[in-house]
Amino acid sequence: MNTYTANNTNASMRKSINRAFKWYYQQRYKGIRHFMEHPHQVQEQLLKQLLQFTKHTEWGRRYGYRDIRDAAQFARRVPVNDYDDLKPFIKRMMYGEKDVLWSGQVRWFSKSSGTTSDRSKFIPVPAQNLRKCHIRGTWDTMALFYHNRPDARQFECKSMIMGGSLFPFEPYPKTTYGDVSAIMIQNMPAVGRPFFTPDFKTALLHDWEVKLEKLAQIGANEPDMVMIGGVPTWTVVLFRRILQLTGKSNMLEVWPNFQGYVHGGVSFTPYRKQFEAFFPSDDISYQEIYNASEGYFAAQDDFSRDDMLLLLNNGVYYEFLPMTEWDKPNPVAVPLHEVQAGRNYALVVTTNAGLWRYTPGDTVTFTSTEPYRIKITGRTKQFVNAFGEEVMVENTDQALDAACRRTGAVVSEYTVAPVYFNGNSKGGHEWLVEFEREPADEAQFAYVLDEALQAANSDYEAKRSKSLALEQLRLHALPPGTFHDWMRARGKFGGQHKVPRLANHRKYVEEILDYLGNKV
Repeated sequence: MNTYTANNTNASMRKSINRAFKWYYQQRYKGIRHFMEHPHQVQEQLLKQLLQFTKHTEWGRRYGYRDIRDAAQFARRVPVNDYDDLKPFIKRMMYGEKDVLWSGQVRWFSKSSGTTSDRSKFIPVPAQNLRKCHIRGTWDTMALFYHNRPDARQFECKSMIMGGSLFPFEPYPKTTYGDVSAIMIQNMPAVGRPFFTPDFKTALLHDWEVKLEKLAQIGANEPDMVMIGGVPTWTVVLFRRILQLTGKSNMLEVWPNFQGYVHGGVSFTPYRKQFEAFFPSDDISYQEIYNASEGYFAAQDDFSRDDMLLLLNNGVYYEFLPMTEWDKPNPVAVPLHEVQAGRNYALVVTTNAGLWRYTPGDTVTFTSTEPYRIKITGRTKQFVNAFGEEVMVENTDQALDAACRRTGAVVSEYTVAPVYFNGNSKGGHEWLVEFEREPADEAQFAYVLDEALQAANSDYEAKRSKSLALEQLRLHALPPGTFHDWMRARGKFGGQHKVPRLANHRKYVEEILDYLGNKV
């Protein structure tokens, strides 16, 4: 068989494999439609399964799971928990103890990125959670991608994953921990492996800078790439390096068959202009997912919208804390059927990872309740409310996007902190911004940004009225690379690490300004 005939045969086989997956995803989409149409029935049944499966565990015996009959009784009996509440149990599980929070022994633990904290969190990833939450969520995401794009070719070409790394837990080496993306790569179903790059050894490298260079080399020499998944911050860095290596002007010249980017971890809004420049085509699909260390919670199901479908049959039972409950010692959560569109809630999850009424720290708002679709609005610890303005990450992302559209600027990274009252001076907000493309007039950009933030948040607008309480925001344009250098200096470079967008304190802003001052 000559090379031409072999290539044609291989291409025909790949097309056949992709058609088979397309049929499989069509069947899978029927299951997605089922929980969209019967959300409460699916969630009630799921909670009963979780309780039944863990009634013999230490946690299940402590709270009498054997005789809990419904969701209301579960909520009365089990308190809302944060990481500190579960940490002693999780630590024992990492040392090999069985039947603590979840049935059996847990070998895998996801290490959270710790965006707003210097403390790492280790989240159990039992086999059932891995298969029926994280991996199932990935399959559902692809089913939704194929549903939106009948021309999808993920199983005909190549896709790239930008994952993290894995490490043995030294006190008990049978336990392994790392980014949830790395755990998923290590346990990728065999059927998917031929269609993904890089190889496992490269994908799980510990040294992020070495891995990034290897990914760039692979990407520069793989013209048949159709999809990539990763955090936007580091995907931008990868694309820049690939263009350096190839001398091309945009990524479509490198990957002419490219179809989609799957992203999560941070809001895509500040990065959209950069990606549109990398892929100057209206035929590129951008799909947002919500895959946290604690679970695979949501995925964008309609590419004409900017929200995500809550995945209700994914091993996660959901409750929600209204904003008025966030700081209370014994907060009262509402079940799914009581949520209202347009309100901010802190997420509370009970999962097949052994997390019981657990608060991951994310805040969401519902854009729809038939079916249940959400937007991530921020973190319970990422907001600015020093003056009653209640500014969330969603507000600052919207304002920044509007200011960039009006001025032609492009922003790569930013963070915001309050400026407190001092003597007779007024308060305000301080923005540290790194531009991909600077505005022609920085002062005008700050003015437009402040106006846009007022339009996005009525509480901020009220406090800014006639500058009686708050002054116009202060803007500092930072040199290129500042945020990445600062992240590296604090040991949070690469992988799933993200720049904290908002803080109700000045720690991050002052750290960055001090870092810049020390560099001069």
